[in-house]
Amino acid sequence: MQIREIMTPNPEMIPMDASLTDAAAKMKHLDVGIMPVAQESTLVGVVTDRDIVLRGVAEKRDLSHTRVRDIMSSDVLTCPDNTDMADAVRRMEEKKVRRVIVTDPSGKPVGIVSLGDIATRTGKEKEIELGGGVLTKVSEPSRPER
Repeated sequence: MQIREIMTPNPEMIPMDASLTDAAAKMKHLDVGIMPVAQESTLVGVVTDRDIVLRGVAEKRDLSHTRVRDIMSSDVLTCPDNTDMADAVRRMEEKKVRRVIVTDPSGKPVGIVSLGDIATRTGKEKEIELGGGVLTKVSEPSRPER
């Protein structure tokens, strides 16, 4: 199975110069937790609801004046739309991410796939969610316990 078969298609992009308030409002309207960030029509990063909370709210930034570019993650995991599902899952596990941006041959975002999409649309709920599965490995702390 290829990743294009289960992706959520046509992700809406947010400009990197949008405010955090605008980004949060757009996420609420679209009912999403991640948005690809664009400079013109080029993918330059992603911003998540978690980014807004941890890098915006928790750092007491002015959400109306702080720009998405100031808090976005620029190290974006992407996969071509013809990527095999097993390869995509392996890459998500290695990078410890829960979502991947799916791209066309030119690198333009054409979809997003989450671990939840993989679990529910492929019938692999047990492999994704239970102990020893991808979700467990993705959720491991990136820093050792103190």
